[in-house]
Amino acid sequence: MTAMLIVLGIFIIVIFAGIAIYNKLIRLRNTVRSSWSDIDVQLKKRYDLVPNLVESVKGYAAHEKSVFEKVTEARSAAMQAVTPAEKAKAENMLRDTLKSLFAVAEAYPELKANANFMQLQSQLKELEDNIEYARRYYNAVVRDFNILIESFPSNLVASSFNFKQEEFFELEAPEVERKPVKVSF
Repeated sequence: MTAMLIVLGIFIIVIFAGIAIYNKLIRLRNTVRSSWSDIDVQLKKRYDLVPNLVESVKGYAAHEKSVFEKVTEARSAAMQAVTPAEKAKAENMLRDTLKSLFAVAEAYPELKANANFMQLQSQLKELEDNIEYARRYYNAVVRDFNILIESFPSNLVASSFNFKQEEFFELEAPEVERKPVKVSF
């Protein structure tokens, strides 16, 4: 009788542990989805701001048509990307084209002094900071979720209920990020 009670107690503990692990997996999966949504919100704000930047620069640099087309194409590609890997690739392309847009703006001192352009540039910087924060939070949640999926005994529950690892949102390939910053005077 005592042995049966011990086995029953162990069985109940295992069931409750499984339920707790399952609930934690669900909570983390929903947090991953929520944090990805936060990134999407910040990126949408950036996508909405880009046409205003392009229009501001267009008035001063009408002959720089190819730059404007590249920015518009990069924005469209970024808006259509779905997965974190696709978004990362598209965001790299958009960021690079925005750099070329600002390089064009550098050639026009009257544009750089324009209050509207300065405000748009400031908003873009703030958005970039927000995107970076959202990306870090998302990646931290994904890391925790993936660790839980791979760790014992939660990996048993995760595989039983078909939980899959999530992708990190990495804007640059590691080999690009590790290159030293080039400074010239």
